[in-house]
Amino acid sequence: MIYFDKVTKSYYENSAPAVYDVTLGIDPGEFVSIVGHSGAGKTTLLKMLFAEIFPTEGAVYFGSRDISELKNRELLELRRSIGTVFQDFRLLPTKNVYENIAFALEVAGKSDEDIQADVPHVLELVGLSDKIWSFPTQLSGGEQQRVAIARAIVNQPDILIADEPTGNLDPINTHDIVEILKKINDLGTTVLLTTHNKSVVDSIGRRVVTMDQGRIIRDDKEGKYVL
Repeated sequence: MIYFDKVTKSYYENSAPAVYDVTLGIDPGEFVSIVGHSGAGKTTLLKMLFAEIFPTEGAVYFGSRDISELKNRELLELRRSIGTVFQDFRLLPTKNVYENIAFALEVAGKSDEDIQADVPHVLELVGLSDKIWSFPTQLSGGEQQRVAIARAIVNQPDILIADEPTGNLDPINTHDIVEILKKINDLGTTVLLTTHNKSVVDSIGRRVVTMDQGRIIRDDKEGKYVL
């Protein structure tokens, strides 16, 4: 499904590349943890998959398509097939939980009937059915991240990108978020997780790709966080 073919990304001329000569394939349905110190190139790699930035050299393929060659409408379709979750939640503070998730469906052009059916369903999946009318300020950090995950998956994306999703959470909430990500993966969604948290990676026990200074230095099928 995803293939990085000898990808290099430099942000500035004559600067050290953020990602250097990376070749990486990810199959549908995989759960892949991408680990490494800050500045290792993890986020840059994911930004290229989402077509937020493009490689300086090499190509990123989604299926058989080179992402850099997609037209605007095709890029929009690509982005709709990828859900994203970040460390800082990015919820709309003036909208309640229902409205935050419904907004993602509205942007995708879903009908009112679909929205009324899909929002409660996805909230049940993340264990927040009782918070449907709450506002972000009324939620804990862990609950806010669950809402962010629900919003990311409500349109049933092929891929979920989780970029440091537990970075601001305590160990209990971190465990809960990891279990939700594993559940989503078990339902068939490809999950790409970046994290600094060794215990998170070790608890998942699935494929681990380790980056250092823009390069992939390890790729373990069922690994732990080793640097």
